[in-house]
Amino acid sequence: MPFLPLAPARLGQVLLAGALLLSGCKDKPSEVKPDPDPTTATTFYRGADLSFSPEIEAAGTRFTDQGRSATPLFLLKERGMNLVRLRLWHTPPTGHSHLNEVADYARRAKQAGQAVLLDIHYSDTWADPGQQTTPRAWQNLPAAILQDSVYQYTRRVLRVLETQQALPDLVQVGNEINGGMLWPQGRIQSPADYPALAALLRRGLQAVVDADPQRRIRTVVHFAGPAGADYFFGQLAQQNVSYDVQALSYYPQFHGRSLVTLSQQLTALVNRYQKDLLLVETAYPFTLSWNDYTHNSVGQADQLVPGYDATPAGQRAYMLELRRLLKALPGGHGIGFCYWAPDWVAFRGPTATNGSAAENQALFDFTNTGVLALEAFQAE
Repeated sequence: MPFLPLAPARLGQVLLAGALLLSGCKDKPSEVKPDPDPTTATTFYRGADLSFSPEIEAAGTRFTDQGRSATPLFLLKERGMNLVRLRLWHTPPTGHSHLNEVADYARRAKQAGQAVLLDIHYSDTWADPGQQTTPRAWQNLPAAILQDSVYQYTRRVLRVLETQQALPDLVQVGNEINGGMLWPQGRIQSPADYPALAALLRRGLQAVVDADPQRRIRTVVHFAGPAGADYFFGQLAQQNVSYDVQALSYYPQFHGRSLVTLSQQLTALVNRYQKDLLLVETAYPFTLSWNDYTHNSVGQADQLVPGYDATPAGQRAYMLELRRLLKALPGGHGIGFCYWAPDWVAFRGPTATNGSAAENQALFDFTNTGVLALEAFQAE
């Protein structure tokens, strides 16, 4: 999520989370109803980033929808979700989003019939347009060794996931890399900096290809917001960076409050590059109120898309229109959406200052009950 004027709130929440036990993170056997292979059964992803779920489940939080109480994985699957996105941090100080936790949850998602999008941050913490901190283990490495570290690490991650029978369907090499990745070596401050970024990207992308000779895994490059994406992907093309899917974030409060303009921008991208496009992050409020004392990223009417109120109905309408415009992109290149942190409710209680920065944008209301916008996950 690219909120990062608000990154400190999010980061503070995570840093204070502690190393919670994960014994409560398994779905009950009755919750697992495998679907057909999602890579062949569907062409439009209706996804959710459930990276917070292990932490929230470990806190004992339960959710309800349509009269059933269960985990977000189960409830969203029942609504039609077919893709789970998971972030991976290299050596997180928080006890969450580490490789073992991600592999375990990816296995659960696969058992539930979901496709998996692995989001590798190449950092020990949040990576986004405002921060791309090189993992502590890799800091001050020469360029060639850092590039090799990216390759070897990516290969190792995929080997671990494969042993867990959780090989991802898509792998995102870097998260919201508008300003590059692995700063300072891969930082973009001028056009002259793109070769260094491209060298890092090529090693990560090549590792995915080498780990999967049958090319079952699609490679993904992620840019935050449609503005500037055309130039960025054009620079990568000049550097001969080869990948499969262009990924974008879109949050109206940061990336423009017109869905008409968004549609025009995405149409221009797919027309120019003829690549599939996946909206890997979005969210919208069902209220402007808060349910804990943690600062939220959305709380004002001027952050909304005109015509889409911060109500359950407005959130539903936003998601259905977003889905419609993605499916309408030329050539069928709009391959889906992924809702960011639909389960990030105020799970630490109403007075927590280290709770959720987006509980009013979750897909579960302040009683942890499913909201109207879950209709956007329905298969057609």
